Amino acid sequence: MFQLTAHDKAELVEFLQDIVRTPSLSGQEDRVATRIAAAMRRAGFRQVFTDPIGNVVGRIGNEKRPMLMYNGHMDTVGISDRAAWAHDPFGADIVDGVLYGRGACDMKGALSAMIWGVKLLHNAGVQLNGELVMAAVVQEEPCEGLATRVLVEQGGVRPDWMVLGEPSNLQLCRGHRGRVEIEVVTRGRSCHASRPDLGDNAVYSAARLIFNLEMLSEQLGNDAFLGPGSLAVTHVESRAGSRNAIPDYASFIIDRRLTLGETEAKAMAEVQNIIVRERVRAEARVTEYEHSSYTGYQARQHNYFPAWALEEEHPLLQTALRVVKKTLGYRPDIGQWGFSTDGVYTMGTAGIPTIGLGPGEEKYAHTADEQIRLEDVFKATSVYAQLAVELLGT
Repeated sequence: MFQLTAHDKAELVEFLQDIVRTPSLSGQEDRVATRIAAAMRRAGFRQVFTDPIGNVVGRIGNEKRPMLMYNGHMDTVGISDRAAWAHDPFGADIVDGVLYGRGACDMKGALSAMIWGVKLLHNAGVQLNGELVMAAVVQEEPCEGLATRVLVEQGGVRPDWMVLGEPSNLQLCRGHRGRVEIEVVTRGRSCHASRPDLGDNAVYSAARLIFNLEMLSEQLGNDAFLGPGSLAVTHVESRAGSRNAIPDYASFIIDRRLTLGETEAKAMAEVQNIIVRERVRAEARVTEYEHSSYTGYQARQHNYFPAWALEEEHPLLQTALRVVKKTLGYRPDIGQWGFSTDGVYTMGTAGIPTIGLGPGEEKYAHTADEQIRLEDVFKATSVYAQLAVELLGT
């Protein structure tokens, strides 16, 4: 089995601290991308390149099929309230074997483990009978699947299997719910707030719709594995000539989580039915994500992300189960993520068999004092190396 030396562990920790100390908000991943590309070259990847959107891609093995991809994102969410942190969010402090900092868990720890997993293969002289590709992708936090779609559809790098390194506490994930983001706009007629009877308050119309959506949230679809869909109004705003005028415009955003069997069309029809029933002047649309990447690539994505689940008996999942048991000495749980990942594209859209396996606990993602156990990063490194051998052979 593959094991890191003391020197390897020290190098890995130094690298992980470096990239945690380097901010990488979505669209601003360039400095971390440079560090990751350099680390890939040192680790022994056959080829390392940056694609047009800014993904850093490394390849090892030969160009024969099958192709296995290890996928992780370089971007992180922001800090929000620094006072909520006991540790400097960019300090990469280590206390009792736990590294603290933004991105430590989500998901720079897994990116580091993937690189050093390849280093283990390279140092052992392993000749893979296929190709292992590592993709460190951009802009996953605001628009999961976007950058991986660019790599697959425009770059032609289409794997036979996908392993996502999102935090799973070194257990296995085989799916998660999808989501669609819907904006609803209500329109009214403005007048002086001293005579509301002369106008038509767009905020009141929005409130009626929101009340009905709250009732709808208790009647959504359910799946035996992924559980029920959900609905939440997450942002509300209005517009008027002044604060003593009746608003003629209001809008709100719906975060609709989709379980298996629920689609964009179904979610939109539910909202449209409420608009018709309540007889308000309103329109609903699925929002669009638009952002320039650090390379200047103009990214755009329709904000619909399908639910997905890989069957439990799939060979990819069963192989990963055996590898974890063989490498780490326990039978991993098989479950799902609560959040959304690039699997919405790889499995949900492209049909590429996908699993999740990564160090770190989901509960620490996006939190103050985000953290990861270094020992789990070391363990993930061994698992990633062994899984490549099991799937690609030698």
